[in-house]
Amino acid sequence: MTSSTPAAPPATQQERTKLAKRAAVASLVGTAVEWYDYFIFGTASALVFGRLFFPSDGDPIYGTLASFAVFGVGFFARPLGGIVFGHFGDKFGRKAALVTTLMMMGISTFLIGLLPTTEQIGIAAPILLVLLRLVQGFGVGGEWGGASLVAVEYAPEGKRGAYGSFPQIGNAVGLVFSTSIFALVSTLPDEQLLSWGWRLPFLLSAVLIAVGLFIRFKLTETPTFQAAQEQLEAKAAADAPKEKLPITELFRRFKKPLLLAMGMRFGEAVFGYIILTIGLTFAVGYTDIPRTHVLIASTIAAAIAIYTYFFFGKLSDRIGRRPVFIIGAVVGAVVVFPFFWILSADSIPLMYVAYAVAYAIGVGAVYGVEPSFFSELFGTKVRYTGVSLAAQVPSILIGLWPLLSTALLIATDGDPWPIALITVGSLVIGGVCAFLAPETNRADMTKVGEEDAR
Repeated sequence: MTSSTPAAPPATQQERTKLAKRAAVASLVGTAVEWYDYFIFGTASALVFGRLFFPSDGDPIYGTLASFAVFGVGFFARPLGGIVFGHFGDKFGRKAALVTTLMMMGISTFLIGLLPTTEQIGIAAPILLVLLRLVQGFGVGGEWGGASLVAVEYAPEGKRGAYGSFPQIGNAVGLVFSTSIFALVSTLPDEQLLSWGWRLPFLLSAVLIAVGLFIRFKLTETPTFQAAQEQLEAKAAADAPKEKLPITELFRRFKKPLLLAMGMRFGEAVFGYIILTIGLTFAVGYTDIPRTHVLIASTIAAAIAIYTYFFFGKLSDRIGRRPVFIIGAVVGAVVVFPFFWILSADSIPLMYVAYAVAYAIGVGAVYGVEPSFFSELFGTKVRYTGVSLAAQVPSILIGLWPLLSTALLIATDGDPWPIALITVGSLVIGGVCAFLAPETNRADMTKVGEEDAR
């Protein structure tokens, strides 16, 4: 994986602003494609994969349990993807890594849409599903970190929070597309949904991947990375000591920022999956709310989050990353119990409100500032690796969360309160880590790693 010689930095402020906007859009589109792929797998796990790949003569919830186990498998590949793509992104450039991750995600997702079911080819079907899921996880391990860096490192001074929210907006766009398409196909009769309807969202990803690749191929390397490369070349010419591997330098100088970012990511993701998959599983299995209403509620909440991600990113440029993240963690902890109470009451109108508040405000605040917050915690030479590991190492636990929550629902006969308690505890961890982290919205992003870790 190599990168072409970076272009010279643009000479005028107008040119720099134009490139910054292009980079933000490239981050948004690529991340939208990535998360579209990811969300349709999660939604299919909750709705159809249990019956298609893990058929059970007993309670269908056990098939869903097995599907979420496969969903979790992908998370184990994410840290490895973060290490591999982080290394190449820090050594050779962001662009090549981002193009590769997008291709891995897209090809594996398209192939899932072509998979025969267990009824057709037996045990080979779930085995192939697991393998493709691992490829997805490996790709996503390097995707988010690179997309975040492209947006943040290109951002104008004082606007890193706003520009850094664009990858997160891509997350919401991907969720809108995935849930809206699944909401449409879920209206099909069960026979048609299980025979061909579920395949459509996976096959449609080919169009989105083509758009994402077209935009990303037009990217140039970020000014921050170019500056780092120039300094490294100057050192090499002066016979300076050879640079250490990015991951070695990361663990040597940035252990505390890495751990704090992991804690923040853990709290945000545990809460986020309540909205993305666990709420749907609970509603379908233990309430009378139709699945289509839950999918529409998720779609509307994600559409609102497109605006709130940008709002909270921009707000963090004014008041700081830490207070915005803590606000989101507090809102999340407050709404978790009412969220499940509303679902249990089979109140469809209130369910729409609960989804909107929990996702657009709770998730919106914590998730919206992560790209800028995490990027500013690390030096340029280790930034891709640091951001990727901060996001993906907690994924080993996060990936088991839908499986664990489904098991808890089975063990408690549909009682959601243990899930709510775990979620609140996770948000407390995230909030405390944000409080202990340094405020970074005025950090100097031009430094390349010689500075001491914050």
